[in-house]
Amino acid sequence: MTRSVYVLGAGAHPWGKWPDKPQLQLAHEAMNLALADASLAWPDVEGLVAASSRFEGGMGWGLHANEVVQSVAEQGIPCINVGGACAAGAVAFQTAYALIASGQHDVVAVLGAERMPKGFIPRPPGSPDDISDSDYLRWVAMGATNPAYWAIEVNRRKYDFGTSDETLARAAVMMRKNASGNRLARFRAATSVEEVLASPMVADPLHLLEICPVSDGAAAIILGTEKYIRKTGRKPVEVAGCAIATGQFGDPARRIPTVSTNVLPNVSHTSEVVNAVNHACEMAGIGPEDVDVLEMADNTVWHLLSWPELFGFYEPGQGDWMLDNGKLEIGGQLSVNPSGGFLSFGEATTAQAVLQICELTWQLRGDAEGHQVPDATIGMSAVLGLGANGGSVILKT
Repeated sequence: MTRSVYVLGAGAHPWGKWPDKPQLQLAHEAMNLALADASLAWPDVEGLVAASSRFEGGMGWGLHANEVVQSVAEQGIPCINVGGACAAGAVAFQTAYALIASGQHDVVAVLGAERMPKGFIPRPPGSPDDISDSDYLRWVAMGATNPAYWAIEVNRRKYDFGTSDETLARAAVMMRKNASGNRLARFRAATSVEEVLASPMVADPLHLLEICPVSDGAAAIILGTEKYIRKTGRKPVEVAGCAIATGQFGDPARRIPTVSTNVLPNVSHTSEVVNAVNHACEMAGIGPEDVDVLEMADNTVWHLLSWPELFGFYEPGQGDWMLDNGKLEIGGQLSVNPSGGFLSFGEATTAQAVLQICELTWQLRGDAEGHQVPDATIGMSAVLGLGANGGSVILKT
C-alpha cells in the first residue's frame, strides 16, 4: 500500500544567462528557497534526487546530487542522479515520489540545475564521432538542429489543418503575455503577431520568436508525507499522479535525432509523452476535462497547438480555434502555460520539468502572483526529452 505524498516546498532561481554564477550556486539558491518554503532545513532532508546535468556540474560524471550534498550537508543521505535529457526533472520527481510513497523515506528533495551553452543545443560533450551514432549522423550528414525537426511537424500541421502563420505567431504572443507578470521568466516584454513574424526565420516556417532559446536556471521541490505538510500550515498540494514513459515503435513523430520512422496505426504521435499523461491521469482518477492548469513543454508554438489535442483536451485541429478565441489564456477554458512556458523562460534542460512542478504548486496554492489562474485545483505537467523520454505530474488540492 502506498502513502500519500505532498509538495512541502518549491523554489526556483530566475531563468536567464548567469555567467558569474556557477551551476552549483544556482542549485544551492533553488534548494534554499524550496527548503525555506517547506519550513525545513538540510538536516530534515532524507534523500536527494537530481536531474543529472548534461553540460556542467556533477564533478564531470553527472553526479549532481552528490556534488550538492558534498558541498553543504554530508549526512550520509542517499543521492540519486537520473538522466532523461529535457525530461530528467520528471524522472527525478517520479523517483523521489516512489521513495516516499513506498515508505522508505519521509522527506526527499528533487533538484534540477543547468547552465546552457549559447546557440543551438549541441551534441553532448565528449561524444565520439561514431557513424553508428544517429545523433552524430544528423549533425554531419544533415546539419539538422532541433528546430529543423519541429519545422517538419509545423508544416505537417499546416497541411492537415490549414494552420496559419498568424495563429502560430499568436501562440508566442500569448506566452509573452503570460510571462509579463512572472518575475522568474527571462522574457517578459509583450510582443505582437507582426513582431513575431518579422523576427528572423530559423527553420521554415518557424521564426526566432516561435522557438524556445536556451537559458540558465535551477528549480527544486521538497516532497514529504502528510505529517510534514501539516507542519507547514500551508494549503496541502498532493501528488495525485505521476508517470514516466518512453516512445512506442510506430510513433509517427519526427523524433530527434532520427528522421525516418516506421509508422503504425493506433500508435499516438509523441507516444512517450501521451502515454505518461494517460498513466498519470489513470493514477489520479481524472480525465483531461478535470484539469485547470496545463504546464507543458513548448519548445515551439507548434507544441502549444498540438499537444493538448494529443492529450485529449479537445479534437485534433481544434487547437487553432481555441487559441484564436482566447480559450487557452489565463482564466480561459484551459489555462496553458500561465508561467509563460519555455518560450518565455528559455530551456535549461534538466531544470525545466522541475520548474513546471514548482509552477503548478504555486498555482494550486494561489501563490502565482501576477499570473494566477483563478480557482485552480488540479494541475498537470507534460515534458519531452531526447531519447524518447516523457513525463507527466498531476497535482491537486
